[in-house]
Amino acid sequence: MRERTFVMRRQAGWERLEELLKRADRSGLRGLKPIELQNLALLYRATTSDLAAAQSRDYTSGTRDYLNRLTARAHAYVYVDAARPGWSRVATFFGTTFPREVRTSWRSVAACTAITVIAAVVAYWLVAQRSQNAYALVPRDLIYVIDKPIHDANFGFDRDFSAAMASEIITNNIRVAMVAFAGGLTFGVLTFWSILENGLMVGALGALYHTKGFGLDFWATIAPHGVIELSAIQIAGGSGFLLAQAMIAPGRLRRIDALKANARRAATLMLGVAGMLVVAGCIEGFISPQRFSIAIRFSIGAATAIALVAYLGWAGRPRIHRGSQAQPVRQGFARGA
Repeated sequence: MRERTFVMRRQAGWERLEELLKRADRSGLRGLKPIELQNLALLYRATTSDLAAAQSRDYTSGTRDYLNRLTARAHAYVYVDAARPGWSRVATFFGTTFPREVRTSWRSVAACTAITVIAAVVAYWLVAQRSQNAYALVPRDLIYVIDKPIHDANFGFDRDFSAAMASEIITNNIRVAMVAFAGGLTFGVLTFWSILENGLMVGALGALYHTKGFGLDFWATIAPHGVIELSAIQIAGGSGFLLAQAMIAPGRLRRIDALKANARRAATLMLGVAGMLVVAGCIEGFISPQRFSIAIRFSIGAATAIALVAYLGWAGRPRIHRGSQAQPVRQGFARGA
């Protein structure tokens, strides 16, 4: 085959491989979608075959050198990327993989959010109508606002115990998230109950404090850490629903294959949830005890909400360079061929 014909037939695949490699250079392999990872591997194999063909047919050095460099770059990702430093993997996971999976799984997360909101509204209304209804919705040890008058709202704790409390809070929240996640294996029943119970508790406690005149202070105390914490619980519940979905409606896949695929996605969500709960626990353990003014606490909550929306909504999205187009293969291919 003449070199010019060879280049014309194969150039589109080389350019596609170059494009994937440029994106991998910016965000790592985890920045590519699964289908793009598969294409990268296939294009690498095809390009190595093209390099062998170019060398055996004694094509010009421009073609051979270009293909040699291209295959070397691809080889580094196909075979060497697994040796990246640990911190690089962590940065890629939280910067790209986790937020992308949250966006992909938005339906499951939205279902949990709807359950929480509806449960909280219903519980708030029931307890606001009759405070004794809280006994059916909230553990008794949390209903001290009914049994004794409150003269000073103090939802914090001694700041000397901040580190210990932060650790306890993080551990408890991770336990709740794990129940929501593992509950997916009960066809989602335990996940649904865990998310429902959490929403009922939030709404009931909010109504209890409101009836005692401390509603604003209660929500101001919840605000700094609550946005991240409650969002993490919804994502954990979404991971549980992914498992349940694979068991109930596997589609065209075998149930075991669907469960394996969704389990990988659910595990990605749970690793991200653990990180979110660590952040929320630190805020609750070290900032809440400071007893800032209501305005400052609400401002911190608003700031965390904006940051969380920006992170989950835009982190890991591929960068689009306006006006840029794939450059044709240069290197003086097939000059005179």
